[in-house]
Formats: sequence, C-alpha cells, structure tokens
Amino acid sequence: KSRELALRKERSEAPALYVELMEHPSGQREFLLRNVPRFHRWGVLELLVQRSWEMAISSPAYSEELARLAVLVSECLRPEAYRLELVEDLRARAWAYIGNAQRVRSDLQGAEQSFEVAYYHLQKGPRELLERAIFLDLKASLRRAQRRFDDALRLLRRAISIFLQEGDLHRAGRSLVKLSTIYNYAGKSEECVSVLYKALELIDPEQEPRLLLNAWHNLSFVLAELGRFLEAQSIYRKARTLYRDFPDAWTQNRRKWLKGKILQGLGQSAQAETLLLAARDGFVGEGNPYDTALVSLELAVLYAGQGRTSELKRLAHEMVPIFTSRHIHREALAALVFLRQAVEAEQASLELVDRVVTFFKRSQIDQRLRFDEREG
Repeated sequence: KSRELALRKERSEAPALYVELMEHPSGQREFLLRNVPRFHRWGVLELLVQRSWEMAISSPAYSEELARLAVLVSECLRPEAYRLELVEDLRARAWAYIGNAQRVRSDLQGAEQSFEVAYYHLQKGPRELLERAIFLDLKASLRRAQRRFDDALRLLRRAISIFLQEGDLHRAGRSLVKLSTIYNYAGKSEECVSVLYKALELIDPEQEPRLLLNAWHNLSFVLAELGRFLEAQSIYRKARTLYRDFPDAWTQNRRKWLKGKILQGLGQSAQAETLLLAARDGFVGEGNPYDTALVSLELAVLYAGQGRTSELKRLAHEMVPIFTSRHIHREALAALVFLRQAVEAEQASLELVDRVVTFFKRSQIDQRLRFDEREG
C-alpha cells in the first residue's frame, strides 16, 4: 500500500521534473540526471520513455535523445527502492525506442545493435508478455526496413497474437497496420485491404488519432491501386476531418497524392493533375526521392494517356537530375533514364510508362531487381 502511494506521488511529480529538465540545454541534461538525486525516480523514467514514443514520428532524433536519457535514469535508480526486473523492462523498452529512432533515420546498423541491447535487458526482466510483444512489433519495423519481409511477418504475427491474448486491442490494431504494409510490399493487395479493415475495428482513435488516419489513408490508397476508385473515395471522405487535424507537410503531401490518384481514376484529370503536381513539389521539398518519383510517374501516365507529349518531355527532363542528386538507387534510376530517352524520342507509349511505373514500385521492395530495357 505504501509503495503504491509513493509511486503515485512520483508519477504526479514527474511532469514538473520533466519540464525542469527540458528547460536546460541538451548538453546539460545528462549531467543533471547523473548528479541531481531528485531526478532519480521511477516516475521520471516512465515519463521519459512515454515522451520518447510520442516523438517517434515527428522527431526521431529527439525521440532517441529522450530514450537515452531514460536509460541514464534507469541506471541511477537505487536498487533497494525499485524492483530491478521492472527497471530492466523499461530499460529494454527505452533501448528499443532508441533502435526505432535509428531505424527511422536510416541508421540500420545502429538500430540492429540497439535492439540487441534491448533484448539483453528484456531477458533480465520479469518476461512480461506485453513488453515482449512491444519489442517484437518494433523489431519487425527494423526487419521491414532491412527488407527481411519474412522475418518481419513472423515477428508481427507473434506480436499481434500476444496483444490480442493480453487484451491490448489498440496495439494489436497498430501491428495489423504494419502487417498490411508488408502485404502491400509483397503485392498481396487483397490481403492488405482485409487486414486494414480488421485493424480499423481495433484502433482506439482517442489513443492515437494519427494511427487511425494512417489506416484510413493506407486503405484508400491500396483500393485506388486496385482500381476500386469509388470505394477509395468513400474511405478518403471518412478521413477528411482527421486530415484537417494534421496540417503538417508530411501528411498533406500524401493526402494530395491520394486525392489526385483517386480523381485520376475517376476521370477528373484536370483536378488530379493539379493535386499530383502539388504533391510532387511537396515531396521534392521533403527531400523524398522515391515518393517524388512515384508521383512524377503517375503524372507521366496521365500525360501519356492524353497524348500530351510536350508535358511528358518536360516532366521527364525534370525527373532525372532531381533523382541523381538525391542518390536514388541505380536500377530505379536506370528505369527513369530509359523513360526519359523514350520520351525524347517520342516513343513513350502508355504501356511503356506503365511498365516503368511497375518496375519502380517493385524496385522499392527488392533492390536486387535489374531493369531490362528490352522489356520496356
């Protein structure tokens, strides 16, 4: 009873201590945590881990810093005051968040090492099933980034099974969204749609409205890819309020791309072109070469279908320099160069453009693919 009251008090005091810590420059925070005993509290550790997760998408670097501060706090806790096994669980989660942030920043080697450290601490903890599932879910994202899709699927299925068993429906829904992405990469679009509909039944919009938006967005996008444009439009309309809640460029660029894709499929070419051009310019501003290329290729399909040779030439002329400067991988670049040459020679049929689009999407998943000009 007394321990529960003490823990409740620590949790109530943690936000003020967090604010105090964050008021200091980044370089001083580690010194404070090491040398000021009032920060050596379970509540502070919990809050740092929680804030790290909240920043995972919007600021991976800040998320990693908070997780590293959490690790530091975990090392400063007095062993006689806290159960060591429980500390190990939160330490493991902090290291997993470090690995996740490194993965988002494309430091896959660093992420691999961080997940190894996380697993070491997880094994020293009480082996709670929920903590294990959180670890498996995050590690699956790393395996997906490493293009080890079979491993990612295996980890996600185990995580989903545990979340459902433990009654954590929201986390199960989040893992299902990840699972749908891998199905989509593997070309299993129908399975992707089915999984996303199931995820939407489990996601708690109060916990993570952005996750709900991601699920709606992905579902609408896959339906559009399948040519089910009216269904995609219906889903998009359901998500409109959520899109307004997230005015950041990352979200809005993808919204424009999706809406343009749907309108193009419904034959509203002029509106589609305006939206796709805006999305492409947004992705250029983000420094996002692959999405820039994919939107550019959708514009190429639109222009080729309408026989707009001059616009197609201008688009092809703009594409290659942008992607060369942003280190797009060799075979994908070869496909774009081939398309530009065909366009300049006025030999770029709609079929040829479609084939380049198909190759480019496949090359995102498997960079071992080689572009064969004879197939073009």
